[in-house]
Amino acid sequence: MSRTVTRFAISGFVLLLFLAHSSGWVNLRLLEQIEHFTYDNRVQATLPGTLDPTVVIVDIDETSLAVEGQWPWSRDKLATMVNNLFETYRIRALGFDIAFPEADRSSGLQLLDRLQQGELSDLPGFAERAAALRSSMDNDRALAEAVRGKPVVWGYYFSQHLQSQQQDAVGAVCAPAMDSMAAKLYDLDWIRPEGYTGNLAVLQGTGAACGFFDNPTLDNDGVYRRVPLVQLYGGAVYESLALALARLASGQPGIEFEFEPPDVRTSLHLERLRAGPLLAPVDERIAVMVPYRGPEGSFPYVSAADVIAGKADAAVLKGKIVLVGTSAPGLRDLRVTPVAKAYSGVEVHANIISGLINGGIKQKAPYYSGIETTLLLAIGVLIAWAFAVLSPLAAGALGAGVLALITALAFGLWSWGNFVMPFGVPVAFTLMLYLAQLLYGYFIESRGKREISKLFGQYVPPELVEEMAAHPQDISMEGESREMTVLFSDVRNFTSISEKLDAKELAAMINAFLTKQTGVVQKHRGTIDKYIGDLIMAFWGAPLPDKDHALNGVLTGMEMQRAIRELDPEFEKRGWPKLHIGVGINSGKMNVGNMGSEFRMAYTVIGDSVNLGSRLEGLTKEYGVGILISEDTRNLLPSDWAFREVDLVRVKGRGEPVAIYEPMGPKEELDPALRQDLARHRGAMKLYRAQQWDQAEQEFFNLMQSGRPHPLYELFVSRIMEMRDTPPGKNWDGAYNFTHK
Repeated sequence: MSRTVTRFAISGFVLLLFLAHSSGWVNLRLLEQIEHFTYDNRVQATLPGTLDPTVVIVDIDETSLAVEGQWPWSRDKLATMVNNLFETYRIRALGFDIAFPEADRSSGLQLLDRLQQGELSDLPGFAERAAALRSSMDNDRALAEAVRGKPVVWGYYFSQHLQSQQQDAVGAVCAPAMDSMAAKLYDLDWIRPEGYTGNLAVLQGTGAACGFFDNPTLDNDGVYRRVPLVQLYGGAVYESLALALARLASGQPGIEFEFEPPDVRTSLHLERLRAGPLLAPVDERIAVMVPYRGPEGSFPYVSAADVIAGKADAAVLKGKIVLVGTSAPGLRDLRVTPVAKAYSGVEVHANIISGLINGGIKQKAPYYSGIETTLLLAIGVLIAWAFAVLSPLAAGALGAGVLALITALAFGLWSWGNFVMPFGVPVAFTLMLYLAQLLYGYFIESRGKREISKLFGQYVPPELVEEMAAHPQDISMEGESREMTVLFSDVRNFTSISEKLDAKELAAMINAFLTKQTGVVQKHRGTIDKYIGDLIMAFWGAPLPDKDHALNGVLTGMEMQRAIRELDPEFEKRGWPKLHIGVGINSGKMNVGNMGSEFRMAYTVIGDSVNLGSRLEGLTKEYGVGILISEDTRNLLPSDWAFREVDLVRVKGRGEPVAIYEPMGPKEELDPALRQDLARHRGAMKLYRAQQWDQAEQEFFNLMQSGRPHPLYELFVSRIMEMRDTPPGKNWDGAYNFTHK
């Protein structure tokens, strides 16, 4: 029990650490990076790797900068680009991944204003001429007119935190995608910026929509994995550049939020953002995981200079959604993404637009942390249970299976369910938990097991050492009294045998004999107490309790008789004599523990019940049987066993007589004729104890003639003859007294 509690306590400690991270109480950067790593690897492993022509990027690349001059360009060039895109190339919709908060300073309007107000203010007719020139020199108005009436989305960006003396609103933005009255219907974890930088009012007023291109959900490592689709500013909902452009290209349907269940409108139950045919699974911040198609260049790129010059491939642009952005390193619109360290920011928006229109956006559900918590709990309980009840190898195999299952689920849900399941943290938790359990097992339990093995390895079989290590609370080295069974086994006529062999051969023979017999004892969960030359002493019921101690002891004694015959071929080959053993077994109260002196200790049993077991072994020679057990042992054996009643004896050092038996085994396994002999033998013993000598003698004589003779029958015929000559008297209790050990 304590081992199980300890294993679960280890799991609980590690689990609390991980749960603190999953719940957001603490931020463990290592776990965060592991989760990001596994997410990025899933992205990279499942990239479609195909070109999506739905979205085309008009790129202000290095070639364009070389042809048209350094950025910023005059707005009349951009006006030409817009006109060409819609009138020449017939695009579907256009979005700017650029903000225009300041007036164009390249047109000369500022110089014209200074001249009109200064040195040329008194020149006749100059004011009228300046007014005419202003119209032709106003590049901002030229761009605005080029955009007017066309499906164009202006880009802008929000500021999440304003610096001191920073304006909260620069330029203008369009009307929100959802007004404040509608937004109040939802209890969502909105991203709430403090200000924005928009576009010149003259420009913003001509666009069909506007969309922000900042990313406040950027991960701590600076990688673009998710991007919000909406933000809440001034109580109203504003959409991202990607969402605005996708909606505009789809007829500008209204935005809806879908919940599960539908009537609980909180972030935890938010499932999707829908806009007509556009469907986007979102997280609790109403952000989408960017559905990267591949490395940079997964969408057609057209040089902005070619569009301005009218030299672009019309087939690439016709009917497409177009994003204007830059890949030029000098303009600093490069992003770190799961697929590249330097990735054009405009292509991030292109991936989102593609995912909105074509599907394929992965869902990282708002209840992601709940899934992670559930996984951690399940893994923690399973591994704690495994290490508590299974071997380290089996527990390790189960841990590997858990890792394989998590991996299969993570990639399966990713590929076939478009669902982002926690992967890195559960894997790290499994490995860390496995390591903690393994280290505990090695340094604590293994140390305990080594100590137990050191103490008991020479006495008990390995499987008992395992059990003892698993339940150390059941082990005590201190002396205690227990109900146990003891066995003594001794080789008959060993002295005469030893005189015929030299020392080396005698040692080899004894080693072979003891090895074979010890294997039988350990097979039946016995504890070897000691070897005394050819004698083996073993017991059952300690150091671990054994409710079947009597049965295990008797099974051992009977198998020892069979096992010694298995040595005959080898002994005959080596010229050694056949060995025969006598086995005595008794059950009862015994004192067991570590006993001895300050110089040497031994784990052993002592007591009157132990002495009786030794006496019974000595009596096997007297009765010509291989094994003798006491009545106490017989009473603990199964009721379906058969026994041959041997005698009622009074051994030396013990006043009360003891009934002794030869165990025969389960009745159904015995030959019917033998069972009949056992019954007749019981009757003969009753006649013998009743001093009906003639009838008893006749029964024993008939048993001798049955074809299944036994030394007992001759012994009792001989003893009856003695009893006739010297009757024991009327008070005789039927016991035979032995005065020797």
